Amino acid sequence: MESAWYNRYLESQTVSILKKGKVFVLYGPRRVGKTELIRKIIPGYNGKIFSGTGDNQELRELLSAQKLSQLQTAFGSYELVFIDEAQRIPEAGYGLKLLIDHFPEMIILVTGSSSFDLSGKIGEPLTGRHIVRNLFPISVLELNEQFGGMYVLQKLDELLIYGAYPDVLNASSANDKREYLMSIRDSYLLKDILELESIKNPSKLSDLLKLLAFQIGQEVSLNELSNNLGIAKQSVERYLDLLEKTFIIKKVGGFSRNLRKEVVKTSRYFFWDNGIRNALINNFNPIGQRNDIGMLWENFLYMERLKTKSYKRIFSNDYFWRTYDRQEIDLIEERDGKLFAYEFKWSPKNVKAPKAWSDTYPDSEFQVISKENFLEFLI
Repeated sequence: MESAWYNRYLESQTVSILKKGKVFVLYGPRRVGKTELIRKIIPGYNGKIFSGTGDNQELRELLSAQKLSQLQTAFGSYELVFIDEAQRIPEAGYGLKLLIDHFPEMIILVTGSSSFDLSGKIGEPLTGRHIVRNLFPISVLELNEQFGGMYVLQKLDELLIYGAYPDVLNASSANDKREYLMSIRDSYLLKDILELESIKNPSKLSDLLKLLAFQIGQEVSLNELSNNLGIAKQSVERYLDLLEKTFIIKKVGGFSRNLRKEVVKTSRYFFWDNGIRNALINNFNPIGQRNDIGMLWENFLYMERLKTKSYKRIFSNDYFWRTYDRQEIDLIEERDGKLFAYEFKWSPKNVKAPKAWSDTYPDSEFQVISKENFLEFLI
């Protein structure tokens, strides 16, 4: 049976993101549907199209060589060029720059699963010449638009446990969902890092992720991670940076207007997908049998909010907030000069803004996000 297609928010944005004389760069984790999305967009375009992949040796050599005469011969007759897995092409950005500079009527689309590699090879040469978007696992925003709010409410427990990779949503049984997430964990999760970086202890990356999986919503101590893993603090920092740049985790810093009592020197980490987090600790127990529902809820809401803001182009600086006497708020958004504070509670009980926050930032807005109002928050 053919898998269902989940409508992606970016499908409706093609007019604003596919422009002549620009390179459209689509980043995102492996297996979230980047290639499928582009192939969904392309048929609606009238013109001669080239579609290739960074795995192709001739294409790699052609773009890496940066010889205009060769590029003209190979691509001059196309109106749209699509290159999948562009992170595999050395110095791809310079080849693409030559193309776009000499064929300003051309539309170029590229995808890549590792931003640290792609941004280095593509971003700098294409400054001012490219449009960048991230594609995430399926979002609540997208599910709501396609199926309605009731569908999301009925699927909430599944989303918290198994996440929202397209193939996970399409899987017909809980066992199939688990099997798929395990395969991502074992085959794809660290593939970009291991292919592109010389890591001496690959197992330490997995161990680091497991440690982070138990610390969602808590400040992470680099010294503690270093001691637990038996590797240098500098290596921990490097690994965290790589894991963030390959769309596995997301770092959030502390908010402060330089008050002495506010914690700012530590960070918290979230996972791009709840299912991946649960696969790392091998725990797919139902909601009622879990002691980490607070972590699952916070991770889910943080990442879903990030997806919504990314797709709707809502720009904010994001932080957590905590004082040394343990007053805290899960998410602070700084938008257009205003502060918006959000506390995530699975089972809210008369939660009020911490006094230190209200006293220090009286003009800010505070809201508790629970099962009752999370849809409104995310769409």
